[in-house]
Amino acid sequence: MLKTTHAPLMGRLVMLGCGSIGQAVMPLLLRHLALTPDRITVVTADGRGRAAADRYGIAYVEQPVTRTNYREVLLPMLRPGDFLLNLSVDVSSLALIRLARERGALYLDTCIEPWAGAYLDPSLPPSERSNYALREGALALRRELGRGSTAVVAQGANPGLVSQLVKQAAQNLAHDLGREVDTPSDRQGWARLFCDLGVKAIHIAERDTQVAEMAKQPGEFVNTWSIDGFVSEGCQPAELGWGTHERHFPREGGRHANGCGAAIYLNRPGAGTRVRTWTPLAGPFHGFLVTHNESISIADYLTLTVDGRTLYRPTVHYAYHPCDDAVLSLHEMAGKGFAPPTRQRLMMDEISRGIDELGVLLLGHDKGAYWFGSRLSVDEARELAPFNNATSLQVAAGVLGGMVCALENPEAGILEADDLCHRRVLDVAAPYLGPVVGVYGDWNPLQGRGRLFPEDIDTSDPWQFKNVLVA
Repeated sequence: MLKTTHAPLMGRLVMLGCGSIGQAVMPLLLRHLALTPDRITVVTADGRGRAAADRYGIAYVEQPVTRTNYREVLLPMLRPGDFLLNLSVDVSSLALIRLARERGALYLDTCIEPWAGAYLDPSLPPSERSNYALREGALALRRELGRGSTAVVAQGANPGLVSQLVKQAAQNLAHDLGREVDTPSDRQGWARLFCDLGVKAIHIAERDTQVAEMAKQPGEFVNTWSIDGFVSEGCQPAELGWGTHERHFPREGGRHANGCGAAIYLNRPGAGTRVRTWTPLAGPFHGFLVTHNESISIADYLTLTVDGRTLYRPTVHYAYHPCDDAVLSLHEMAGKGFAPPTRQRLMMDEISRGIDELGVLLLGHDKGAYWFGSRLSVDEARELAPFNNATSLQVAAGVLGGMVCALENPEAGILEADDLCHRRVLDVAAPYLGPVVGVYGDWNPLQGRGRLFPEDIDTSDPWQFKNVLVA
């Protein structure tokens, strides 16, 4: 499987950005898309990834791409049948999708990005700085452009791979409950399956235990993947898909004035908001309610509507415990008023041990809790592909799966991760995910609460968001 050509890319590949994920995905693309280094060009704003590009003999262009020059820089590089892989920050995804469509090129990104400054602009209200607003912009562009060269948005690990994991998890759960069903053929079919299973909440539950020999230093932000990306999303308002079973609207909650209506936001940053969650190896822990596209897209995709009435939707949110040094980094940044860090260190070669336990946690059904996902260790990641740690390889695997789907369906227009064939993506990604396991547990967010101090909690339904949020 590690040398299989899944779908040949006959044109050229332009990779915009070459940070942790750009470097991570390079060896996978060369192995599985029948690409040769002479048909790849890296364009990046800084010197990141030069060593990886040099190792493979890949053309490397150090040139910032901005609102004023993106057409001048990228247009000459793209021809019909080429692929624009956007792994950058601060470059508008919508502008790049339009450009790719104009040139008849395919496109994929791991996050719907705005132009520089939009995430942290205090003059914008929280709703306009949200991933909900960014996604609605992409959906509006999909309606405008219609079918044409395929552009896959928000397809990495999360967002991305988790949208495929959640479908497989539901099928596993149905089988274990003795409810054999055919694979749904559309989004309403998937929504009905989740409704029939009784799933009330879905956590994207992730615990990163990777540890570096070099400890975090004061004033330094340390992480196992893009620090710029993590800081940006951590400073956005916390967001979650809002389930139909919820009865207690958050005091700091806000609703969006337009769009699909599947999600809400909190008037506080995700990096300052914690929730209770669970993974099989870590057990119960507190994760950060960092906004992610999948919290909104999964909730929207699984909304069951009959005769114009919304009958069912699960609550969906990310619950992220990054590596311990990243937690310290967030704590320090929050203490400085969420000012962006001036010193950064991406953990890679100095990591000595640890895993990234990334999966989806389905809650509220007859079996209580079911977690399904990847347990990839840093040692295994290094054996599978150079320039990787456990976190980056999970993202790279999702990128590869999404690109294969785009190449096999080149005229599908704009697609979200939820629109892709989940089995195809998982088949392509699986060799790079380590053990992919499903585990049942009896955890719920009320366990252990009120033991030391009394709490105002609603014991009638442990899956309500009120019982998950850590004040």
